[in-house]
Amino acid sequence: MILKVLYQSGGEPVSGVKISEAAGISRVAVWKHIKALKQAGVDIKALPTGYALQDPGNLLYPFCFPKNIQDKIFYFPELDSTMDQARRMARQGVRHASCVIAEVQTASRGRLNRPWDAARGGLWFTLILKPDLPPPLAWTVNFAASACMSEVLAGLFDLDVRVKWPNDLLLKGRKLSGMLSEMETRADMVDLLFLGIGLNVNNEPKSDQYQAISLKTALGKPVSRKQVLIRFLDLFESRITAVDPARIISQWKERTATIGTEVRVQTHDRVYEGKALDVDDTGALIVKGLDGITRKIIYGDCFHP
Repeated sequence: MILKVLYQSGGEPVSGVKISEAAGISRVAVWKHIKALKQAGVDIKALPTGYALQDPGNLLYPFCFPKNIQDKIFYFPELDSTMDQARRMARQGVRHASCVIAEVQTASRGRLNRPWDAARGGLWFTLILKPDLPPPLAWTVNFAASACMSEVLAGLFDLDVRVKWPNDLLLKGRKLSGMLSEMETRADMVDLLFLGIGLNVNNEPKSDQYQAISLKTALGKPVSRKQVLIRFLDLFESRITAVDPARIISQWKERTATIGTEVRVQTHDRVYEGKALDVDDTGALIVKGLDGITRKIIYGDCFHP
């Protein structure tokens, strides 16, 4: 309640008296709650006229979002993994496109079970999707998501954000975002699809982790995580309402950094090197190897040397 009151003030100071009346607690209790919020990383400034929230665009609580999606936003200060929490919550019957967000993840993972640094300041979330899709078309969700995020970031910040097969985002050749999807099937249809997305926003990713970069580093200033997420959710949901694989592939290709590039693709048991020629209508990467043989690679981790 205290944080909601401060957020709704639009950055203007709110007196301890008003907060105590709104929350129904004493002024001493208000001070204790404010102290706990600050220790949790919320930027609140104590002024002579009251308390003021310094960075409302960085808050990701449900009340920060448009009313029509507030009941689909689930925020946690810390989780082991948003993907694992999403699986637990899916059993509780949450709505399609519900979004599980963590300020910090302690056991996050990327593709091929690689660890992912998910410290405070980044945008870490998993979408719980219930698409009307057969399993062979589940890949379209990943491609749609990466293309959507690329478009959102380009539109908001005028950045040349590119997609790397199968679904990473690159900025200046460095990793800005990673995505991971896992699904559960029922009969011949997808029952649940969990789409985990990690986007480096206002955090400082480790320099040795995939040559990572954040939006804050690229722009020289912090940006609104809330604005990014709202724009992404709106665009992404419109794209997957009626899945059109050809359209999704076309939109993805418009933003690709992979096609036409020399690549190294690592699967569970092999490494392929060569030139990426295309992505076909199943989402597979077509690579002409150093041995001259053209291969279709369905799954793997792609690197641009």
